[in-house]
Amino acid sequence: MARETVIGSAAPVEESTKVDAALRPKLLREVIGQRKVAERLAIAVAASRKLDEPLGHILFDGPPGLGKTTFATVLPNELGTTLQMTSGPALAKPADLLPFLTNLEEGSVLFIDEIHRMPRVVEEFIYPAMEDFRIDIVLGEGVNARTISMQLKRFTLIGATTRGGMLSGPMRDRFKMREHLEYYSVEELAEIVRVNAAKLNTPITGSACLELAKRSRGTPRVANARLHWARIFAAAKSDGSITESIAHTALDMAQVDAEGLDKNDRKYLETLIEVFSGGPTGVEAIGATMNIATDTLTDEIEPYLLREQFIVRTPRGRLAMPKAWLLLGKLVPKPKSDEKPSPNLFE
Repeated sequence: MARETVIGSAAPVEESTKVDAALRPKLLREVIGQRKVAERLAIAVAASRKLDEPLGHILFDGPPGLGKTTFATVLPNELGTTLQMTSGPALAKPADLLPFLTNLEEGSVLFIDEIHRMPRVVEEFIYPAMEDFRIDIVLGEGVNARTISMQLKRFTLIGATTRGGMLSGPMRDRFKMREHLEYYSVEELAEIVRVNAAKLNTPITGSACLELAKRSRGTPRVANARLHWARIFAAAKSDGSITESIAHTALDMAQVDAEGLDKNDRKYLETLIEVFSGGPTGVEAIGATMNIATDTLTDEIEPYLLREQFIVRTPRGRLAMPKAWLLLGKLVPKPKSDEKPSPNLFE
C-alpha cells in the first residue's frame, strides 16, 4: 500500500486558546472558491482606487457559512481602510446606528451582518446616509421639534443576509452590487482544509483533506469545524497528524456520516419517517416532536436536506424522498396519488 504524503511538518499542538487563530483570508487573491464573485469585487476595488471614490455599497446574500463576513473583512484590507462591524439585531433604533456613522472615516467600510433583521425605522434612517452621505436628526418633540442635517464622510456599507427576500425593495435597490454566494465544491473545501491546517501547524494528508471536505456540506464554516475536531482528536489519540484514517474515525465519533449528516439531521429524518410515516407533515409538528425550535429546523437543518433531496416541501408539508428512506435502511413506500412533491425543492 502506497504511503500517503503528509502536508506540513510535525509541530507541537498549540494550546486551546490558540486553536481559533485567524483563518480568514486577508486579501482577495487568498480567497478560495467564489471566484466569479471575487473577480467582480477585484474590478470594483481597482475602479475605486483609480477614481478615488468609495467602493459602492455591497449586499452579500446566501446560506450561512459561505464567506459573506470573509469578503466584508477582506475588502477594507484591499482598500487600505478601516472597518466597523455591527449586526441588524443590535440596531434597535436609529440612535444605535449614530456612533457607527459619525465615527466613519473617508472611504471606510461599515459592515452590518444579518441586515434583514434591522428594524424598518433604522432602515429608513440609513437611506440618506447611503445615498447622500448625510443623516437627519430630529431634536425635540411636537411643535418644538426641529431637524438637523449632518454631513457624513463618504463610506461603503456592506450588508450580509441569509434571507435576502426579507429586505425591503428600497433597501435592496440602494446597494450598487448584489452578490449571491454559492455552495463550494469538494475540491474547493479540501483546499480550504489544507490551507487552514497549515496555518494551524497541523500536518494533514491530501486524502484526509478530501475526507473532511466530503462531510462538510459544501460550507467552509462546517469544513473548519470538522478540521478543528479532527485536529484535537488527532492530538489526543495519535501524534497530531491527520491522516484519512484519523479523519474518518474522528468524524464517526462526532456522529457525522459519509453524507455529511449529523445526529440532528438523522433525527429529523427518523422523526419524519418513523413518526409521521414519511409525511407530508408540517415543520411545527416535526419541531414539537423533536423538541427543537422551528427556526432551528428551517434555518440550520432543512436547507441541506432540501438541497441534497432527502426531503421536499409540498403544499401540505415536508415529505421524505426515497433517498431518506434508503439512508435509514427502510423500504421506499409507493407514493400516493395525492401526495406528489412540489417540483420546486425550495418552495
